[in-house]
Amino acid sequence: MSRRISILGSTGSIGRQSLEVIAACGMTVGALTANANVARMEEQVRQFRPELAVMMDEKAAADLKVRLADTKTRVASGMEGLVEAAELPSADTVITAVVGMIGLRPTMAAIREGKRIALANKETLVCAGQLVQEEARDWGAEILPVDSEHSALFQSLQGCKDRREVKRLILTCSGGPFFGRSREELKHMTREDALQHPNWNMGAKITVDSATLMNKGLEFIEAMHLYHMPPEKISIVIHRESIIHSLVEYCDNAVIAQLGTPDMRLPIQYALTWPRRVEGPATPLDLCSCGPLTFAQPDLDTFRCLALALKAARTGGTAGAILNGANEAAVSLFLDGTIGFLDIADRVERAMDQVKVVQDPTMTQILEADQAAREAVLSA
Repeated sequence: MSRRISILGSTGSIGRQSLEVIAACGMTVGALTANANVARMEEQVRQFRPELAVMMDEKAAADLKVRLADTKTRVASGMEGLVEAAELPSADTVITAVVGMIGLRPTMAAIREGKRIALANKETLVCAGQLVQEEARDWGAEILPVDSEHSALFQSLQGCKDRREVKRLILTCSGGPFFGRSREELKHMTREDALQHPNWNMGAKITVDSATLMNKGLEFIEAMHLYHMPPEKISIVIHRESIIHSLVEYCDNAVIAQLGTPDMRLPIQYALTWPRRVEGPATPLDLCSCGPLTFAQPDLDTFRCLALALKAARTGGTAGAILNGANEAAVSLFLDGTIGFLDIADRVERAMDQVKVVQDPTMTQILEADQAAREAVLSA
């Protein structure tokens, strides 16, 4: 069970909910990091009194240092500060809640310190899953999932003594705000439309990924690495209510699932308290009021980002880094209003066609693939 936590990305949705869990469970905070939200970081530092606070933005760090002059918290900045927070000797656990490839380097740093990693940054495993898992094994680090779906799989596998007993992993997917829409209808969807998720309150990038179903594709690849499963043993099913968070089907056709309200504080807490369970702040599930539970197959023709992700999963090598880098760049363009909703998949597909896949890549080759994919999207 974790005792002192560093949070990478404390001012975002996962970071804020992590602090709620930490407060409820009587844990302490070693370090907090954020991009540029100085006001919220100051509030968090004054409440949780970490020894280190990091702002990625240099000007924000200078501002925060002035604001915190009357405290004992030290302020650092940039990627070096992020890595320092990940390596902090007094923290036994690091919650990686930053979005995108930026989380890879500090996560690797924390792994090399043998820390428990509560992983909310799926891009780390999508892009460099094999290398990350090898490092975790070599340095004795634990990687525990924070994503609700992967936490559900983790919990549903607790009684499994032999992974050969697993027939398949079943990831559930809410379907996002555009479930049931046609491609013609999706042509006209705006940024505001895409950010209206029916069940979850998340950041802008992951909410758009949920609208395109790319998020589920990234989770598919992440599941392959977390649970050492080939793509043919992982399935995706649309479950609009977000009550069943994922399921494991065993060789005898028994299916074990984890249910709960759509409340991220539960998987966050389990990643911190495992193998124990303690009382916490998550909303309890009332089975009598949650309504009927429905299931459907995903529409791969309409939601092409998911189809592209499944292709990358089967290809392996740097395909995950290419997929993710292209998607990050394309979603940024969509959020800026530069491209339309359906253009996201078009840009990602173009990058996947243009950038050569390298099998068994080094970290340098992964970073090069990521950069090449971003350039392909921006030059389209």
